[in-house]
Amino acid sequence: MMKTRMASGRTVSFSRICRQTAVGLAILAACSTATYAEKQYGPGVTDTEIKIGQTMPYSGPASAYGTIGKVEAAYFRMMNDQGGVNGRKINFITLDDGYSPPKTVEQTRRLVEQEEVLLLFQSLGTAHNTAIHKYMNDRKVPQLFVATGASKWADPQNYPWTMGWQPNYQTEARIYAKYLLKNKPDAKIGVLYQNDDYGKDYLQGLKDGLGDKAARMIVAEASYEVSDPTVDSQIVTLKGSSADTFVNITTPKFAALAIRKSYDIGWRPLQFLNNVSTSIGAVLIPAGLDKSVGLITTAYVKDPTEWKDDPGMKDWEAFMKKYYPEGSLIDGSNEYGYTVAQTLVQVLKQCGDDLTRENVMKQAASLKNLELPLLLPGIKVNTAPANFSPIRAVRLARFDGKTWVLFGDLLGD
Repeated sequence: MMKTRMASGRTVSFSRICRQTAVGLAILAACSTATYAEKQYGPGVTDTEIKIGQTMPYSGPASAYGTIGKVEAAYFRMMNDQGGVNGRKINFITLDDGYSPPKTVEQTRRLVEQEEVLLLFQSLGTAHNTAIHKYMNDRKVPQLFVATGASKWADPQNYPWTMGWQPNYQTEARIYAKYLLKNKPDAKIGVLYQNDDYGKDYLQGLKDGLGDKAARMIVAEASYEVSDPTVDSQIVTLKGSSADTFVNITTPKFAALAIRKSYDIGWRPLQFLNNVSTSIGAVLIPAGLDKSVGLITTAYVKDPTEWKDDPGMKDWEAFMKKYYPEGSLIDGSNEYGYTVAQTLVQVLKQCGDDLTRENVMKQAASLKNLELPLLLPGIKVNTAPANFSPIRAVRLARFDGKTWVLFGDLLGD
């Protein structure tokens, strides 16, 4: 057996040295592998930064929604002041698309190909997200928690890189249909809807919910384009149809115009207002609070005028005063953006040091009973590989002239 003499004079066999060396190399290799496994980064990620992109209508006919991007940016600033997410600061790049799908495509390509963001977060608009839907999935870039409730965002089998967040438009419309079938089965319904995928999704849900009674109950349909200056003529047409029930499927600007016009011409139907336009500050005050009394909608986020003493609401108000003081405390869109931003932060926390695009989607599809402070009691965020609909429950609410008053039980799909 070959032996060698150490400087100390102690004799050690050569084979033993080899064994010790092999063990040392194995430990080094294991440590190296562990380090590599702990930190895996996709585009836009470093040890100190996570780059996230967004398109938002800061201008154009849906600019009222621009506050959503602003409050989300403010939330990420707060997180950065607190040290970021797992030690990394969020670099949030939010670009104006003017509520124009071609501009959405242009800005999205910039974010993905030039800025090289890790993911796209909360880009707003049904037609706008539709315009980039295939592109995002072909590029395998997360199109996460899109700011639209169209049913198409919950299709993990065909579009595994796209996920919604808010309740499904068709489910919401079916809830209105169910309410009418139970409480006003002889209703004559007039529908105003935006002439795009968003409006048509709601309309389809309403018809599905009414079933074989849809043809009899829906007596008039009127649509508008986002470029229209008003919806006055559409409201006059709906009134002339003798409809006694109005399903108002509109974005904030047109919702306010429709509510005001119907009141001013003496048309006082039972009115359902889609959830995306229920902001008291952005819609009902411009329309006229007195003209909005009796409106029915669905709710899943606490109304800031009703939950003033709620701890979660107090935390949100403190955040708003410090990080977004120009933002309205009676605009539900600011609660919405804050709550979705909290959801994204939870996903990023779960990612740990594996901040690849694949793991972002894996963690987004692994949210279990996530409770967020501004969601209504009983409503939690849940996802799974086959469930890309994070929020699936709502409650009905009626406007009393000051606030949205909840009634009935939790409802869902």
